[in-house]
Amino acid sequence: MGIRLPLLLLVCLLAVVPGVLPLCTDSRAPVVPNATLKFCQTDGGSCCDADADAALQEQFEAMGVKPGGACGRLVKSILCSKCNPFSADLFGIGSTARTVPLLCSSSFGPNYSQPVDTEGEYCEQVWKDCKSTAISNSPFQPRNAVLTGSASMLTDFWHSENDFCASHSGTPHNQSVCFNGHGVSFNARTRKDSSPSPTPTAGVCLEKIGNGSYLNMVAHPDGSSKAFFSRQDGKIWLATVPEQGMQDGLEIDEMSPFLDLATEGHLSSDLGLVGVAFHPDFANNGRFFVSYICDGAQSPNCAGRCSCDHEVECDPSKLGSDKNGVHPCQYHLVISEYSAEGSPSRFSEATYADPSEVRRVFSMGLPYVSNHAGQLLFGPTDGYLYFFTGNGGIRGDPFNFSQNKKSLLGKIMRLNIDELPELNEVANLSLWGNYTIPKDNPNADDSTLRPEIWALGLENPWRCSFDSGRPFHLYCADDVQDEYKVIDLISKGGNYGWVGVYEDQHVGYPPWAAQVTKPTQGIIFPIMGYKVSSSTPENMESASIVGGYVYRGTADPCLYGRYLFADMYMDALWTGTDGISKYTSTSIPLRCSEKSPIPCDESANGLLGLIFSFGEDNKLDVFILASQGVYRIVQPTLCGYAHLNSASTDGVTPSGGSNGMSVSMKALVAAVVSILVAAVAGVAGVVAWRCYFNNTAFCCNGNVQVTNNNTIHGDGNSAKPGDIELAMPKPEECRGR
Repeated sequence: MGIRLPLLLLVCLLAVVPGVLPLCTDSRAPVVPNATLKFCQTDGGSCCDADADAALQEQFEAMGVKPGGACGRLVKSILCSKCNPFSADLFGIGSTARTVPLLCSSSFGPNYSQPVDTEGEYCEQVWKDCKSTAISNSPFQPRNAVLTGSASMLTDFWHSENDFCASHSGTPHNQSVCFNGHGVSFNARTRKDSSPSPTPTAGVCLEKIGNGSYLNMVAHPDGSSKAFFSRQDGKIWLATVPEQGMQDGLEIDEMSPFLDLATEGHLSSDLGLVGVAFHPDFANNGRFFVSYICDGAQSPNCAGRCSCDHEVECDPSKLGSDKNGVHPCQYHLVISEYSAEGSPSRFSEATYADPSEVRRVFSMGLPYVSNHAGQLLFGPTDGYLYFFTGNGGIRGDPFNFSQNKKSLLGKIMRLNIDELPELNEVANLSLWGNYTIPKDNPNADDSTLRPEIWALGLENPWRCSFDSGRPFHLYCADDVQDEYKVIDLISKGGNYGWVGVYEDQHVGYPPWAAQVTKPTQGIIFPIMGYKVSSSTPENMESASIVGGYVYRGTADPCLYGRYLFADMYMDALWTGTDGISKYTSTSIPLRCSEKSPIPCDESANGLLGLIFSFGEDNKLDVFILASQGVYRIVQPTLCGYAHLNSASTDGVTPSGGSNGMSVSMKALVAAVVSILVAAVAGVAGVVAWRCYFNNTAFCCNGNVQVTNNNTIHGDGNSAKPGDIELAMPKPEECRGR
């Protein structure tokens, strides 16, 4: 490499400040207001419109606080933080949302990268200026507080500044931002036990725990080590996930499934079962939901309205059959409800489910077989059922299904399955089954949208997930039929159809380079992804993105806070992370541990074979579901990847204390950095190993070049910033998706 050791050491130690992308408390992306806000003035994007701004002003005036006083100014800024583009991170979302944002403090929470007032003591300043001020209907009042009057002071609830700031400056879910009185400060260093690494690890270490091939893995809702695994042929199994380091494999009795829908006669291994979701209160009600693709020509139970109808200005007779002779709407995308066998409050112990359908929740005829998607997820904060559909299967979406606001193809739907609709509601809203509409769905603000729709403009969303650390962040991989394979961060009412809108403009840059909402078209670009070589049609057809999870496990501290995704056919994995309003991603190698409970078979199909999906258990470990088995991410040292300590025990996650980097070592590193920064300031385009250490691990990635915030491998002369060129063989098998 020809790089001197001091320069290499500096590059290894430079840190990138982690952050978040803007998101409002109503799950929408911030927008530029049509008119200037009078109370909470802003120069750019905001989470408030004129009505919300007026409501905040009315709330402030009702508090009886002197507007020009020291406390009044602070209270106004705290109220107006609801309009901040990062208000979702400041307040949270749903029933657990705070009435006051997380306040920056020098005594509590992490170290923030931007100045917090002058001394980093905004919370302390609020206490000093407001502790003895009477505030009517105070937002600081704890939810469980009971007072005889409507006005209260901070000293009514907290005895000291320390108590107050401990309540308002904590960092739940490894919070990445705080409010400093003027705006948002970003976390430059989270706590030692939950630090997201600023650079990726050298590679991901896997252990194989099962030989079976599955499409879905869902953690048991009771919080135990159990999980459900399903296949497209209609079978679901219940199994206990073995502890790491115990050298045990996943024990699944193929002859005793938890649910077997194959006997119903309308599922097959080519299409069949695509999604499984268990009710959040499954332990008490035993309810769960299955989505599947069935053939109406094979089963009378497979029936429903055709998605190509007059409402979307589509005539099925003009579609014609596909290349396999399948007629329009011969296949249906269905959601059915089932129930576990057991008694109330004992369903967590159930090992079997009745295959008889309890309720047909949804049924829609598909214009063609491919691009059907069909995943199911329950929202972690709202309890509603999210349902993901593809655009119908024709390249380029010539019928514009994904952009048609009356079509349910190419959409994310949000349904209430806990309340049954009235008969007149089904007719008036033209519902597609037995569900009701959440009152805060986007159609409340846009009457042109079908009421089920949460987001639109997708082609084929294949595997979406909520971030368990920031549960209001919903990531979706969209398998677009184009040279880019992308990841979207979903917001309420968002339109992700950038391909159709910009296809005539010959977009020649990675679509995630902009990462903004175009104000004229309202299109939201992807946040990350990869580019497929377009030199041959085979490469385009054999690339298929698979969405994963934001890693929140403890086995690999260098992966913490990174989103994982893969390509089905390439045995390839990527990690992505968010900087301040900007995501970056890079490919990362895979390796199997020599101490894997089941030996890995690196055949001609690679380490994993085809990658179908990802899974996450209740311990937040991440799994890869592939054609050659079930794999779990484990401690990187088990694969020989760089780690601060050379010795470790089998399968034991490292912790702080004597195993961590010593204080003296950290001081030495800091001293080296301070000496070398001036010597190399201004050096651009350096090619080097980039490393990161936290309290438990020393992590390095491969030879990369960072240019214009895009990461590429330094392997070839033809690579350009933002490009990851893949040379992919045509797969032997291509399952319908």
